[in-house]
Amino acid sequence: MDAATATVSLEGVVTGWSEEARRLLGHRAPEIVGRSATDLLLAPESTDAIGFAPVTAEEWSGTVALRHKDGHRVEATLRASPSLDGDGTVQAFVLTATTGAAEREHDRRMVEWAFAQSSVALSTVPVPQTRSGRGRGDAGFLECVRQVAEEGEPTRYEFIGQATESGRGRAWIVELWPVRDPASGRVVGVGTATFDSSEQHLAEERLALLNEAGTRLGTTLNVTRTAQELADLAVPRLADFVSVDLLDSVTRGEEPVLRTVEAAVVLRRIAHQSSIEGVPEAVVPLGEADTYPPYSPPARSLADGHPVLSGTADPGFARWIAGDMARSARVEEHGFHSVIAAPLRARGLTLGVVVFARRGGSKPYEQDDVILASELAGRAAVGMDNARRYTRERANALTLQRSLLPRDLPRQAAVEVAYRYLPAGTAAGVGGDWFDVVPLSGTRAALVVGDVVGHGIHASATMGRLRTAVRTLADVDLPPDELLTHLDDLVAHLTSDDGVAADESATGEIGATCLYAVYDPVSRICTFASAGHVPPAVLFPDGTVSMVRLTPGPLLGVGGLPFEATELELPEGSVLAFYTDGLIEARDHDITFGIDRLCEALAEPVPSLEFTCDSILKAMLPATPADDVALLLARTRALHADQVAAWALPSDPAIVADARAQATRQLEKWGLDDARFVTELVVSELVTNAIRYGDVPIGLRLIRDRTLICEVSDASSTAPHLRRARTYDEGGRGLHMVAQLTQGWGTRQTATGKTIWAEQALQVG
Repeated sequence: MDAATATVSLEGVVTGWSEEARRLLGHRAPEIVGRSATDLLLAPESTDAIGFAPVTAEEWSGTVALRHKDGHRVEATLRASPSLDGDGTVQAFVLTATTGAAEREHDRRMVEWAFAQSSVALSTVPVPQTRSGRGRGDAGFLECVRQVAEEGEPTRYEFIGQATESGRGRAWIVELWPVRDPASGRVVGVGTATFDSSEQHLAEERLALLNEAGTRLGTTLNVTRTAQELADLAVPRLADFVSVDLLDSVTRGEEPVLRTVEAAVVLRRIAHQSSIEGVPEAVVPLGEADTYPPYSPPARSLADGHPVLSGTADPGFARWIAGDMARSARVEEHGFHSVIAAPLRARGLTLGVVVFARRGGSKPYEQDDVILASELAGRAAVGMDNARRYTRERANALTLQRSLLPRDLPRQAAVEVAYRYLPAGTAAGVGGDWFDVVPLSGTRAALVVGDVVGHGIHASATMGRLRTAVRTLADVDLPPDELLTHLDDLVAHLTSDDGVAADESATGEIGATCLYAVYDPVSRICTFASAGHVPPAVLFPDGTVSMVRLTPGPLLGVGGLPFEATELELPEGSVLAFYTDGLIEARDHDITFGIDRLCEALAEPVPSLEFTCDSILKAMLPATPADDVALLLARTRALHADQVAAWALPSDPAIVADARAQATRQLEKWGLDDARFVTELVVSELVTNAIRYGDVPIGLRLIRDRTLICEVSDASSTAPHLRRARTYDEGGRGLHMVAQLTQGWGTRQTATGKTIWAEQALQVG
């Protein structure tokens, strides 16, 4: 039979009556509501139901004899429970009556069924009844009970209890199963068995932390970032405060050197973290160094190569803290009582130390915590060592690359230049981007930019070989299209030579692009030739910007296809922008968008080319470019009529004297009388050779800029050669004298023949 319930006011008057109460005592609700509850007692004066009409908030229970409506005696177990209002004040009492024998028999059978049908082995252990936990956990448990009762299927409920004085909450597993009536199979209850799973839960937490360390530690090839990842991971799950200190050599990418003698060790703070915002416990600021005495836990850990568990009871720890006023104040303020100092070791090298600390309210470290701390430190150390090695290799690669790039561009009269080179900021390694400015004869200048496919030492080395080849071919004064043809052949040979190497991944095929341009300040014509390279942009003096329309050839090394030259006449003061594709592809946009953005940045008014370089890079690049970027800006100059004098000469030996005279008169106009003797000799020799060995038309040109240049051109492609004349030879001494008296001479092929030139320095006033 279900329990009979009734509600009684504070005055002992029945205010509510259930159907079960009617069945138990025979009274209907209208007959009993409003009457005194004591009227239901068989012998109020002789029963032990004192306090049947309670006046306190305490629960009460006991055995009473109740009077049935027909007068017979009903033995029942009575429980009175206070009913509280919103302010916690007792407003009434709920009475629950059950007949003792039937209830006890039902409970006994329920227990027997529960034990018989349990899914786990059970034993009975008498323990004091206590109630703990939080409302949310209770609600979850009751929901599981309801689920088992309704669905008739066993389940499991896990929860963490409230933290104890040790600073750690206990974990519990509750097995729940339906208890059925053997006769009917109906679910008549829910059995539960509770197990203490604290150790299992702690082990699972440690395993989860280690698994997370595998994905969170060493995500970048950056020593500082990896150290901070370790500190962030450990707080607050393993420590209340974590500090990571490294040897100075590690931060520079060098091999760490740690003295094994018992001496103080200097470490630099790389990272720290705290469960309190702002890390107020830190004594050493980030980036600064601190000295750890040999008896301190960090120094002992480094010396032994093993974790050190320490705390306030450790004499070395106490001596270390007492010897530093700032550290002592922090320990006292925050109540630090337990620390683990674990060395950061990888591949037999000691990189530094990580210190885990717990403050008051947290449980002191145990040996299992030491094992976990050591494992975390080891995983982080591998990531830091990888970052250190990458830093060292990257520094070596950058050193090699910078040694192959021009440190300073040579002075020349044709263009004003500014440049920037930014290596890739990712793990891909340095690339093979390069640029150069090469002075040519006749005050002309060659402007070069190129890009070797790939990254790493091999790309840098290939870039150096190509740059050297370009300079060598430029000294021969080849036209841009012919120069790229020779460079293409060279790359094909390099590919063939590298193809026999054992490490194909390090060599393989060479792919490179190159843009070669020659600007002549006399004619103001710039001649371009491209081997698969992105076209340059031009900022004209009127502020308009456009891309140079080229006919690009194939990448260097493909072979078999020609390169075409494009000529463009440029107004004085035009700005040419040469660049590699890393500039226009930096923000993951397509090339068209990048080129448009470059044109916009180039058109922005700035005071100088240096500022223009900076503004372009700021507008085009993210903080860490994914690819190398080379940028070369060149503002064109022009040599005007007062700096150039030219004459057409007939093929007649008698004209040599007249040519000398015209050159002398021009020098007088320019005020270069000191250059008269050498110039007359050069004109005589070069004009004589052109008349004797060349074809018409013959021309003489003098150019005055930083130097004085004498040029004689003719229609023959045959070039003279410098030789040493023997004692009785009548000729062969002219070019030798020219070479001795000038600072340089040479021959360049032209579309109509050749030009012989000689350059002499001018004395500065």
